[in-house]
Amino acid sequence: MRFVNFDIDILRSFVTGMELGSYARAADHLGRSTSAVSAQLKKLEEQAGVALFRKAGRGLALTEAGETLLTYARRLLALNDEAVAALGDADLAGHVRFGVQEDLGETLLPDILGRFARAHPRTRIEARLARNADLLRRIASAELDLAIAWGDHSREAPAGITGEHLADIAMRWIGPKHGLPGLGAGGLYLTREEPLPLVMFESPCLFRSVATELLDRAGIPWRIAMTSTSLAGLWAAISSGLGITLRTEIGLPGHLAMLGKESGLPTRLPTLPLLLHRTQAQHNPATDRLSEIMRESLRQPLLSQRAA
Repeated sequence: MRFVNFDIDILRSFVTGMELGSYARAADHLGRSTSAVSAQLKKLEEQAGVALFRKAGRGLALTEAGETLLTYARRLLALNDEAVAALGDADLAGHVRFGVQEDLGETLLPDILGRFARAHPRTRIEARLARNADLLRRIASAELDLAIAWGDHSREAPAGITGEHLADIAMRWIGPKHGLPGLGAGGLYLTREEPLPLVMFESPCLFRSVATELLDRAGIPWRIAMTSTSLAGLWAAISSGLGITLRTEIGLPGHLAMLGKESGLPTRLPTLPLLLHRTQAQHNPATDRLSEIMRESLRQPLLSQRAA
């Protein structure tokens, strides 16, 4: 077995190019020439010993080996940056309170909390998993220092509350993999005989507002079959066949499915901006570092999707 030490600098160019969708943009972002980045990628293929790229129209796409390396490269860069931050802020201490949307809890929280706690064990963290309106209210009243929340599609945000745009996430119709009882096996097929059963959060809920508006515009009758105060309650109700919902694919359980054109549902779905909010008066090294980790965590494949 030959031993290869991948160059972190080259891996950073590799990952940045894939995330920005262009190695010319990556070169500009990293302050390098396009030819220098091209030379790095050539060296990376030599180190890997396999082809990492293939032609795709006028551009490049990753081979299967390239996809594998991209996964490891992200992890290596995250660990490298975590080590640098830990050494640079070895004495970082204090108290940080942050909140995150319930949809993001399972996919985002472990990464954020783990990375921050390992690098800054002397900093105390309080985390809150909550709905959008609650997170925004607590940011406005300075009960939270940082929060990741959905954009203000339903005027939930208190006056004057704005956030840093992180990503646009596509909304999806979600239902049980094998359809709803009485509405078609193997998929959801609408009938005009029975209103479409919906499983939603209690109002106010931006997903609920968007879903009912879309169905009304399409002339599809609907009814609220169940309301829940938690995401786990929504998933359980959908799994048992009580109805469908409108959410994003983030954190989607394996026993549920996104519904496509065959469902008969409206397919032109809006995207939802994801924003990072911070209390205006709260700017210190601990909150700054946690903000960085939040941004880095959102670069992972699950959250790096853009408008469909």
